[in-house]
Amino acid sequence: MVLVAALIWLIAGVALAAAEALTGDFVLLMLGGAALGTAAVTAVTDAPVWIDAVVFAVFSLVLLLGVRPILRRRYSVPPALTMGVEALPGKHALVLEQVGEHAGRVKIDGDVWTARPLDVTEVYEPGTTVTVMQIDGATAVVWRGV
Repeated sequence: MVLVAALIWLIAGVALAAAEALTGDFVLLMLGGAALGTAAVTAVTDAPVWIDAVVFAVFSLVLLLGVRPILRRRYSVPPALTMGVEALPGKHALVLEQVGEHAGRVKIDGDVWTARPLDVTEVYEPGTTVTVMQIDGATAVVWRGV
């Protein structure tokens, strides 16, 4: 009976560790490690099932709170930095020349851009602060919002 319980924990540990490949968050890997540790303890002792559950819980807590943060810091990929034109949507711009359907200029982060309004019926006067909604070629599409 002891070997059957140890085999079940072993299978659970391998399955959880394999499932980690789908998530990459190190949670399933830590739970898989806890299951493998519990399988080792179960194989050596003839403890009741509730002891196995306690051992699994302790191993899980130690791995999740102690080892997982270290692994996350070591192997996490930093978010990609948006640069250039991709970084402009969402930024505020100052209208330099009246922005209408066919013409206009705005200043975005110190650079002057041609601009047009998102809603072609709107016109933004100089001095108005607008938000860059998108970049269309070399033209900033802007919106004043509410």
